[in-house]
Amino acid sequence: MTLLAVRDLRIYYKSILGDYKVVDGVSFKVDENEIFGIAGESGCGKSTLVEGILRLIRPPGYIKSGEIIFKGRNILQLDEESLRKIRWKEISYIPQGSMSSLNPVMRIEDQIIDAILTHTNISKKEAKEMVPELLKKVGLPPDCGNLYPCELSGGMKQRVIIAMAVALMPSLVIADEPTTALDLVIQKVILQSLINLNKEYKIAIVLVSHDMAVHAQTTNRMAIMYAGKIVEIGSTEEIFYDPLHPYTRGLVNAIPSLEKKKLKYIPGISPSPLNWPPGCRFHPRCPYAIEICRNEEPKLKEIEPGRFVACHQWGD
Repeated sequence: MTLLAVRDLRIYYKSILGDYKVVDGVSFKVDENEIFGIAGESGCGKSTLVEGILRLIRPPGYIKSGEIIFKGRNILQLDEESLRKIRWKEISYIPQGSMSSLNPVMRIEDQIIDAILTHTNISKKEAKEMVPELLKKVGLPPDCGNLYPCELSGGMKQRVIIAMAVALMPSLVIADEPTTALDLVIQKVILQSLINLNKEYKIAIVLVSHDMAVHAQTTNRMAIMYAGKIVEIGSTEEIFYDPLHPYTRGLVNAIPSLEKKKLKYIPGISPSPLNWPPGCRFHPRCPYAIEICRNEEPKLKEIEPGRFVACHQWGD
């Protein structure tokens, strides 16, 4: 069953040069209990997209149009009080760079309690009793609650943020680059924590990462984002073993492996959201571009159940 449906969402940033169309007509859905990945190069609009789902966009950014349907309600039509009731209790957020999101002068326990009390009506005593179990869920010892952030490693801080995000057992957790700046061993621990929460507590997760290997280890389905648009959606297995869009193929080919003697890369750089190229936005970097690619923008089409692609030549 569909938990979240994003329809033709557009998020722009005002500037003296004009509007930066960072998210420019994005549509996708997330089902209950799944881990849905959003991948793409830095600057393609991934973080702006997920911030927009919780209406965290601040000026000069603004949501121009679209729909964000969560459990049958359009989040864009809710007032601030109704939105506050949804945040953290039904949808929570693990921000990019979350290791610096903790208050350095508050103990971990107090910060988790504060997050719980802000969004519930339970007593402080009840909130305090929840802390050891929350830390245990993310693989941390209960006595971590008595420590300050400076006494924790980067991976431990990240797991504290995850514990705060799942404190109220939301239906959906949005994780924006949760493994950034962590070594491979700690990355594995963080990803396994998210997988365990999904399996044990049926929490759906939207995982944003530019690291394709992270998606391969974690997600069930994926959306590939380029230049403010979704260019392909499919199961993670389909994305990796049968990519349809040339950009998706480029991302998969760029993954390092022991079998590859030489890494492949996507030539060129991403275009500016102030002035997207005409036609297919990937055509200046695409080795397969033909005349129609340069002049006509491809629509995201469902070519088989659950499989979408925006490419004029996907069949070739």
